Amino acid sequence: MNKPFPGFSIPAAGPESPLEMLAACHERIRHQCATLQRLPPHLATHGANVEARAAAAQVIRYFETSGKQHHQDEEEDLFPALIESMAGSDAVCLHEITAALQADHHALETGWIPLRDRLMQIVNGDNAPLTARDVETWIAHYEQHIQREEDVLLPMAARLLSEAALEQIGRAMCARRGLMFPQKNSTPDS
Repeated sequence: MNKPFPGFSIPAAGPESPLEMLAACHERIRHQCATLQRLPPHLATHGANVEARAAAAQVIRYFETSGKQHHQDEEEDLFPALIESMAGSDAVCLHEITAALQADHHALETGWIPLRDRLMQIVNGDNAPLTARDVETWIAHYEQHIQREEDVLLPMAARLLSEAALEQIGRAMCARRGLMFPQKNSTPDS
């Protein structure tokens, strides 16, 4: 369940290695989901105390910014680059995979809305009805989605995309976040 994308070291992921950055984001999503899982039992015991409010705010902040950017990275940059790299029947298969993953993104974003609303109530100090069942259903869907990306999409992208395509994706990821793309290290002339 918590396996990093093969061949990548999760902590040092940056836009110069966009597939690694996407895999690292999966680990951060899992971390936020674990925080979300701990909230219902905490609320049952302690109510919407300072810790619950801080945790709820952290989860909201992540999924409202980085989580959305992650979906955009895939839908606007990675999926089109992959489809462009394919031809013939492989492209049909890739269209099916990316359409299914986009449908997952939509379902996850739709399922996030009631969770976010309950989390906002907790942030405001209210004891919102956040059930373990609601949380587990959404997290299970997210985990299935991530597994599909890690088992199929990212290995395919690593195999098919050129360095130029990966750099273009990394640059788009930076632009989306208001960051500068890292300069390549140049070796001095001998």
